[in-house]
Amino acid sequence: MATRLSLGITAAAATLAVLGGCASPATPQTNVPGSPTTSAAPGIPFALFTHCGIHEAQVQGSFFIADEPLDDGHGNPPAGWGNPYQPGIMTVEGQRAVFHDDGGHTVTFHERAGATGFLRTCS
Repeated sequence: MATRLSLGITAAAATLAVLGGCASPATPQTNVPGSPTTSAAPGIPFALFTHCGIHEAQVQGSFFIADEPLDDGHGNPPAGWGNPYQPGIMTVEGQRAVFHDDGGHTVTFHERAGATGFLRTCS
């Protein structure tokens, strides 16, 4: 009797294993949203050096050059900018850095890959 019961359990287990292998796979679970989302890179508080105009910036160890340098034509920051610094927020995304401040100023910079210093110094 014990042998017959043992064979029955073994046969049932084998049947479940075979049937389980034929079942459709479970839907994979991921943490990826169903539709793409975008998020802005977080900005960092930044004091932009403006004393001789706005030409370059060093951000997180990398050197960036302004897409459109700004000055008053006499080596000073344009009207409305702080001197020697303008406080604001710098956001870095890849090789681009963007400075914004509460006064509505915006300056876009691009990284000078491999640069180890500023192109020009201010006295």
